[in-house]
This record gives sequence, C-alpha cells and structure tokens, in this order.
Amino acid sequence: QVRVVESGGGLVQAGGSLRLSCAASGTIFSINAMGWYRQAPGKQRELVARITSGGSTDYADSVKGRFTISRDNGKNTVYLQMNSLKPEDTAVYYCNAVIASGYRSYWGQGTQVTVSS
Repeated sequence: QVRVVESGGGLVQAGGSLRLSCAASGTIFSINAMGWYRQAPGKQRELVARITSGGSTDYADSVKGRFTISRDNGKNTVYLQMNSLKPEDTAVYYCNAVIASGYRSYWGQGTQVTVSS
C-alpha cells in the first residue's frame, strides 16, 4: 500500500555533487520521518541523514558539512544534496519512511552512488 522510490544516483568524480530524491506514495496521511541510509560493499547499512515532519535533522558524523537533507511534506518527498563527495561515500543509498499511523517503516530498493578517485 505504501511504496518508496529513490532516484538520482550515478557515477561522479571525487569532489563532485549529486542530489538524491525519494518519494513515498500510497495511502499516506502522515509521515513521521524520512531518512537516507547507505550500504557500502562489505559493510552493514548505516544511517546517513534523517529528517522529521517537523524539520529536525540528524546526520552521520562522516557526512556532516557535506550532505544536506531536506523535505517537501506536501509531496511526501525527501532530498539528499551530496557535495564534496569522497570515494568512501560509494554505496547503495536507501530511503526510509516511517508512517505515523501504526509507526511502520518502509524501504525503497536503493539507488547506486559511485564516487571515483
């Protein structure tokens, strides 16, 4: 009933920028929070950035000052602006949405981000 779809990934040179988008669709009346996670080769999935419906944000220490998360609540969409990208940012980036009703969490299928040195 709820689906989450990411877009905007790709191949970029170190120091470059990418902007990821994530849209949640379906019978959604209220989203508590949306966030970005990533999973690098051989690593476990980790939180990158998160934003609540009220606008509060959290960032992983590794991306602070480089990444910015923002939202458009009317469109149930969240964005991740990634600047000064590093090879270690290479990963599959997953979007997560927590729906207020029932406090259920939904995941997208991921979008690949590859940063070359």
